[in-house]
Amino acid sequence: MKKLNTGIFIFDGVEVLDFAGPFEVFSRTRLVPGVESRRSDVSAPFNVFTVARSADTVHATGGLRVLPHCDFAGALPIDLFVIPGGFGTRHLLDDLEVREWIQKAASKAQLTTSVCTGALLLAKAGLLSGRRATTHWGAYDLLASLDSTIVVERHMRVVDDGIVTSAGVAAGIDMALAVVESLHGKAVADETAKYMEFPRQRYREP
Repeated sequence: MKKLNTGIFIFDGVEVLDFAGPFEVFSRTRLVPGVESRRSDVSAPFNVFTVARSADTVHATGGLRVLPHCDFAGALPIDLFVIPGGFGTRHLLDDLEVREWIQKAASKAQLTTSVCTGALLLAKAGLLSGRRATTHWGAYDLLASLDSTIVVERHMRVVDDGIVTSAGVAAGIDMALAVVESLHGKAVADETAKYMEFPRQRYREP
């Protein structure tokens, strides 16, 4: 089984649950149900890792220090791309190096996703033009201002319009489970949520 290389971008000021929620979902997903299957990676469909601009320590919200698995140059080719949010996204909106890396990584990925204000970075990179998308409720207007062609869905928790975006923070778990369902079916997604003891609701559009 070919595992999907799942790269999660992290940066100073990233919201902890924005990246840790999807990391938990994708790293704990197994195609074989049960607790025992989690003791190995044999039936794991995702190879999950964090990526940052450099290999230096990333300072997330609340002072959590995180050591990324790799930097931009050292990252494996990304099949499933996750861009979390947090107050740190504001400082990256005009960062050309980050924008170009996001554009390049997304162009090669099988699927690109965002959590919370990670959608702002996708918008700035031109990747949400003409698409429906959502973000944290506190950034709806900012997202709309970055690209007038984006249809901002203000009442959706997860929106899939080629690129999958989600509302803020904890909604990233719902987004990741929706992606698992789209790739491996509802039974696998529901079993992953059960393992996590996460009360899953079907926020994804029919």
